[in-house]
Amino acid sequence: MSVGEEVRTEQGKPQQSLGTAAARNLATTTKSAPQMQEISSRWLLRNLPWVDVQGGAYRVNRRLTYAVGDGRITFVKTGDQVEVIPAELGELPALRSYEDEEVLTELARRCRQRDIAAGDVISSFGTRTEKVYLLAHGRVEKIGTGPYGDDAVLGVLADGAYFGEQALLDPDAIWEYTARAATACTVLVLSRSDFEQVAERSDSLSEHVARLRALPDQRTNKYGEKEVELAAGHSGEPDIPHTFVDYEARPREYELSIAQTVLRIHSRVADLYNQPMNQTEQQLRLTVEALKERQEHELVNNREFGLLHNCEYDQRLQPHDGVPGPDDLDELLSRRRGTKFLLAHPRAIAAIGRELNKRGLVPETIDVGGNRIPTWRGVPIYPCNKIPVSEARTTSIIALRTGEAEQGVIGLRQSGLPDEIEPSLSVRFMGINEQAVINYLVTAYYSAAVLVPDALGVLENVEIGRWR
Repeated sequence: MSVGEEVRTEQGKPQQSLGTAAARNLATTTKSAPQMQEISSRWLLRNLPWVDVQGGAYRVNRRLTYAVGDGRITFVKTGDQVEVIPAELGELPALRSYEDEEVLTELARRCRQRDIAAGDVISSFGTRTEKVYLLAHGRVEKIGTGPYGDDAVLGVLADGAYFGEQALLDPDAIWEYTARAATACTVLVLSRSDFEQVAERSDSLSEHVARLRALPDQRTNKYGEKEVELAAGHSGEPDIPHTFVDYEARPREYELSIAQTVLRIHSRVADLYNQPMNQTEQQLRLTVEALKERQEHELVNNREFGLLHNCEYDQRLQPHDGVPGPDDLDELLSRRRGTKFLLAHPRAIAAIGRELNKRGLVPETIDVGGNRIPTWRGVPIYPCNKIPVSEARTTSIIALRTGEAEQGVIGLRQSGLPDEIEPSLSVRFMGINEQAVINYLVTAYYSAAVLVPDALGVLENVEIGRWR
């Protein structure tokens, strides 16, 4: 603006007072602290009981269990052809601890692919078991006879499961239930005749099978643990049974995992730009928040200790209709005593609400720190966006019993670290480099342990995209 030029308003009239744009140059601006979208509620970190670990490892001692070979089987898909990975056949009870790769490869070649339509019966109750079925894709219902003669669903099998495995060791085995395809299924079939032909030509396999058949039946409880011999209700002077409680010879040890980063702050920024907020404190605060988000993600998804990967297969359930209905939640809760809470993706919680609304049910809610949390049978359902949602819009719901005293799930950490700002989380000054940049090493140590298998359960393959 030239000297003497008159300032005018937008309406073309002469300006009569100081404008807001010029006035702001003399005003103090009120600023917020740096915001961060990644921060979530982190209910898992809040509710998990944390146990201090000395020496960086936590050993879980359990009673000796004879239940083996009950895992999932992995397949390779090429186009519309499905093949089983030979080493994965070792998950079958008849092939547990068997490691001859050539023989396992021959058995894998003899597995025949079958595509089964929804509603077809795969095997019928009472018939002789001649084949073992490896379920590559789909859902299979195990149908039994109810107390009044009607059909009852005993369970649901999904991808990676197998059934009919008793055919490989017991030629007189019969089907104890009817297997029916709930959806279109792809299965691989290994017949007993093919298995026996391979065993006849392989000395190692025939000896392995003979050794398994010769093993005496171990008396176990329903959890697969060696039974404790007891006497009860007797009178007189009978012989009291002798017993002992056997332990696992090689108990599992959980080592603390680590999450780290190096935070860099230029000394000029730390010296000159600290009002009204301390730059170093704000940088550290946001870095720690990101570290905690990653920590919760690892507790859910890590393949070594994450909840989704450490749930036993007999504690994994499949929804009967795909969507998370109240019957499925009841089944999930019934698998363990004292379930403390459920974890579900927010979209899964919305799907649960839709299913309850269809049945005219209204879930109760509880107040937790000012948040209204939905419950089912009094068990809170906390949102957790770290639980993955697949491209097919399926996810999982996790049920936990927590605490050492309850033989549940616990978090592991080590307190008392040098330069610790929170338990098991430290910020160490690493010096200033030649470019005048200050370095801080931010470290968090953590892990999780499942003390007994039934402390953790997962409802898998939950559909969250069905609206009708």
